Amino acid sequence: MTDTIATSAALHDVKYEIRGQLANRAYELEKRGYEVISLNIGNPGLFGFRTPETMRLAMIENLGQAEPYCHQKGIFPAREAVVMQQQDRGIEGVSADEVFIGNGVSELIDLTLRALLNNGDEVLVPSPDYPLWSAAVALNGGTPRYYDCLPKNRFVPDPDQIRSLIGPKTRAIVVINPNNPSGAVYDPETLREIAAIAAEQDLVVLADEIYDQMVYDEARFVPLATLARDGVCVTFSGLSKVYRACGYRVGWCVFSGNLDAAHDFIHGMELLAALRLCANVPGQWAVQTALGGFQSIRDLVQPGGRLYQQRQVVIDRVSSSPYLDMCKPMGAMYAFIKLDERFAARFDDRGFAQELLEEKHVLVAPGSSFNTPYSDHFRITTLPDVDMLNQVFDRVDELLAQHA
Repeated sequence: MTDTIATSAALHDVKYEIRGQLANRAYELEKRGYEVISLNIGNPGLFGFRTPETMRLAMIENLGQAEPYCHQKGIFPAREAVVMQQQDRGIEGVSADEVFIGNGVSELIDLTLRALLNNGDEVLVPSPDYPLWSAAVALNGGTPRYYDCLPKNRFVPDPDQIRSLIGPKTRAIVVINPNNPSGAVYDPETLREIAAIAAEQDLVVLADEIYDQMVYDEARFVPLATLARDGVCVTFSGLSKVYRACGYRVGWCVFSGNLDAAHDFIHGMELLAALRLCANVPGQWAVQTALGGFQSIRDLVQPGGRLYQQRQVVIDRVSSSPYLDMCKPMGAMYAFIKLDERFAARFDDRGFAQELLEEKHVLVAPGSSFNTPYSDHFRITTLPDVDMLNQVFDRVDELLAQHA
């Protein structure tokens, strides 16, 4: 009899260190009585951001209708609200039949890749990426091929490099905009070139736009589906970030563009959605109110708004630190911060994150956990209030000063 039960070989290429060993160690420290400032996850509710009251009321008022299973694609009012949003953004030809509601975007990413990939197929994924994308590609028999979004280019991809990576097994390209972890917001010309490459090469465009309204200063969000009309585009978004409703677990994906070419793909998605019966129903009743109501996120990301001001504190503290550097985040709720080169011989990003946790009780995500070829960055969320952010950077500077 064997001593241990072997896990699936598919897990060998899967990592999700945002909730990995460091997070487990932070939990151990908390059980021992230490107060840990956890900046590893963008979870607005933990930092005092409330879901809009109208969304909560919409869910409560419809609880009686939320007890049975719903259609595998989701309740009609939620899907129709997503269609209206897409139409308002200039995305034509979409109906409720092309919308799937899922238990967060995470589930829909998995279902989409499962419906698309055969063993050995390749998917172009940005580096840095949100590691769920790489994990979901691997778990569904595919291979992620990384296109660079380099700090020297403000984390914006190079379309020529993307083109050079396409091979006979390439099926899709993932575009995360606004970007997690870097905070980059892609310019229209870059997006237009990516859409053109995808159309030329018959690649499915997988547009992760969960932070779509979370942009700052002069940055402007451009829905990729408005540019990817000639091919198949799948757009992902949800309630978690913009509407501060992570725990509702409500996301959606929308098929657009060449829907005739996507017919079998959509049918495969519907089959997989049916196998899990349906997504969480109570939270779906908040979608129509969320998308059709007052967009409170706009006040939060404008000067004077809480998200804007907290981002500014991070920018100011990194700028004033002799040990840190950063490309200014123009979107989302993260900062991707670079350690000064003098620390390269002392520790990499994982060693730094480990020591910061053990010595200063601050939990961050190492940059290399976002599938980068370099190991001198770390990611924090910009969600904590101003006082807590200043406290975090005081501790970071104290630790780095010991090794300078």
